[in-house]
Amino acid sequence: MANKRIYLCLAHMSEAGLEQKYIKEAFDTNWVVPLGPNVNAFEKDLEEFVCHTGLSDLTDIPAKRVVALASGTSAVHLALIACGVGPGDEVLVQSFTFCASSHPITYLGATPVFVDSECDTWNMDPELLEEAIKDRIAKTGKTPKAIVPVALYGMPYQIERIMEIADKYEIPVIEDAAEGFGSKYKGQVLGTFGQYGVLSFNGNKMITTSGGGALITPDEDSWREIMMYATQYRESYPYYQHEKIGYNYRMSNICAGIGRGQMTVANDHIAHHKHVQKLYEELLADVKGVTVHCQPQTHTDLSDPTDGVPVYDSNYWLCTITLDPDLKVKGQEDAYKTIVKGAVGGAAGVIHAASSAVTDCQPNDNVEAMRVALDQAGIEARPVWKPMHKQPVYQGAPAYVNGVSEAIFKIGMCLPSGPYVSDEDVRFIVKTIKENII
Repeated sequence: MANKRIYLCLAHMSEAGLEQKYIKEAFDTNWVVPLGPNVNAFEKDLEEFVCHTGLSDLTDIPAKRVVALASGTSAVHLALIACGVGPGDEVLVQSFTFCASSHPITYLGATPVFVDSECDTWNMDPELLEEAIKDRIAKTGKTPKAIVPVALYGMPYQIERIMEIADKYEIPVIEDAAEGFGSKYKGQVLGTFGQYGVLSFNGNKMITTSGGGALITPDEDSWREIMMYATQYRESYPYYQHEKIGYNYRMSNICAGIGRGQMTVANDHIAHHKHVQKLYEELLADVKGVTVHCQPQTHTDLSDPTDGVPVYDSNYWLCTITLDPDLKVKGQEDAYKTIVKGAVGGAAGVIHAASSAVTDCQPNDNVEAMRVALDQAGIEARPVWKPMHKQPVYQGAPAYVNGVSEAIFKIGMCLPSGPYVSDEDVRFIVKTIKENII
């Protein structure tokens, strides 16, 4: 283990190497551009996956169309446009998430209104959501333009209740299932409940196209309009005619070739993540002060849970734990003593050196000490997402909070769970955790 670094989540190619086959076909046919046969085939694979994967008799999903895009962020952006979001509007979005859920709202000159989480799934609190809707209507005289729940680390949100509230106030729902590819609620794949569903195929997701994403659309007309926006909104003339502002958001034929190969192992990847989660649960069960976050154990048939369909079926994209605030970890006294100068946890691109070792909202000292200890052992671990309502860039944005996401941020940590993480790796990670508890 000494010479091996265990990463949080890295994609894994298909055993048959189909990714290379499809990429070679793209080069051989000179389709090294956005659009092309791989893109079309990948979209059809995705449509089959989201609408016909393990559905129970309780589920009746209308046909969906999928648009393959350059990123999950671009999918959020186009979904917001399709919902009519513009300058001066407000969009209700889960605070406990990555910034890609909220940044596109600001691209459009709209204002994100952050909604805190409930304790079971760590996702959007439906009751707080309705409270926020009522308050925004009372304060602004306008109904928010969209609701964006997020499948945090793959965990399904309380989508039935969220949809009930959304329908009551006639607000479209954009499901951010970027982390929840293949996760299900009552047997139905996330991203297929709301008006639109967002997927991501970044290099650390359940399947990857190296970069990329997709938008699940409700019908043919919506699909066609999203296609228009994703390809610079070009009209049908023998020259370039643009009647609306469009974007260069389509996925390349090369990336889609990778995606086609990845779709052949998608279910295997999901099964592996679930296996790793179960192993963490077993190995950490008796470790005092460490709790593995698990999906709620509820079923659709409450009278016979063994036969019922699980209400929550997480892909466990990342496995997460919490450390009791009283837990003592080696090196804890030195946490946050040194200013971070470079990227932590695989951050890419140019970054600013931190001006201070601390902020007004950060993980507890024992969490940071454990992260450092794991890093020194060659194990990549990270804090959970910092809530958006605590980010400096959103200072002053409306927020409806109950303290849940801030509390979890202080004690939460993500552990490696990807296809390259073996049973031996998990045992080594748990062993390292135990060795660093005083």
